[in-house]
Amino acid sequence: MDYAHHPEHPRIPVQKNEALTKKIAFFDFDGTITTQDSLLEIIRFKKGTAGLVIGFLLHAPLLIAYKIGIISNHTAKERMLRYFFGGHSADAFQADCNRFANEFLPAFIRPKALHEINRLKELGFTVVVVSASAENWITEWSESLQLPLIATKLEIQNGKITGRLNGRNCYGTEKVQRIKAAFDLSEYGTIHCYGDTKGDKPMLELATFSFYKPFR
Repeated sequence: MDYAHHPEHPRIPVQKNEALTKKIAFFDFDGTITTQDSLLEIIRFKKGTAGLVIGFLLHAPLLIAYKIGIISNHTAKERMLRYFFGGHSADAFQADCNRFANEFLPAFIRPKALHEINRLKELGFTVVVVSASAENWITEWSESLQLPLIATKLEIQNGKITGRLNGRNCYGTEKVQRIKAAFDLSEYGTIHCYGDTKGDKPMLELATFSFYKPFR
């Protein structure tokens, strides 16, 4: 057993645990890493600006109901996904998402966020992206940087996007549940969390160091 010592304090035992030297960082994606909401941008990419605007106008009552707390984030998201993407071929949709991630998404990445990700990786952190957006249009980008991704999953039946979610929306406390399912946080002595909305606050509470809207 090693001992930590300070001249003004008695010696106290410190249990030597190499695992606690491990470091991990969790980054929200939309608004934290990006300047734009990626769901809106993938809709614009697939449907055009006119299609985006018309779809949101048609769903204005739904969006108002969500904003004032009548319906959940999960329900609102499913309704929007069903309208914009329901019935699409899953393979064709994924191909479009990959093209979006390669050709358009980099323009929305905050340089300061990318710098912080690279800095932490150089310091030996495992850096993880945790997003309420669907993994389909983030995976290509996260894999290019070798970043593990925890995100919402879309349901696929008979080779088509249904518009429903496969499991829970990765938002709020669900981010915490998904993180704990993927990582044993007791193994990490340093945990950084980065977020920008109320949906990230449960995740920020996991951190030894938390950062709210750090790249604005």
